[in-house]
Amino acid sequence: VQLQASGGGLVQPGGSLRLSCAAPGLTFRYYAWGWFRQAPGKEREFVAAVTRSGNYPDYADSVKGRFTISRDNAKSTVFLQMNSLIPDDSAIYFCAADPSTGVTQRSEEYRYWGQGTLVTVSS
Repeated sequence: VQLQASGGGLVQPGGSLRLSCAAPGLTFRYYAWGWFRQAPGKEREFVAAVTRSGNYPDYADSVKGRFTISRDNAKSTVFLQMNSLIPDDSAIYFCAADPSTGVTQRSEEYRYWGQGTLVTVSS
């Protein structure tokens, strides 16, 4: 199974980006979805996750109020809308699929991972 993350790029502080993750080989609606990120020299960290229904998103404290995770089951795609970006948001962002019914911030619970998309926030 290959997840396809896209939408990264270079953006100025205060700007916005929308990441997408498609899962053409997966029964999308049977998975919860998460976004993680990893900056150079740092551990991978949880960013956001959404349940199968899309009704119960969870966010890292560092992105609450700025990022929004959503999913479109008809298009088998999960999104991460990132607003008010700051330099500390610069990282490679990964999408991941979790077969459980809830959401978790634990990366080891996620079964499938995308290849990552690079986000750079800089003036």
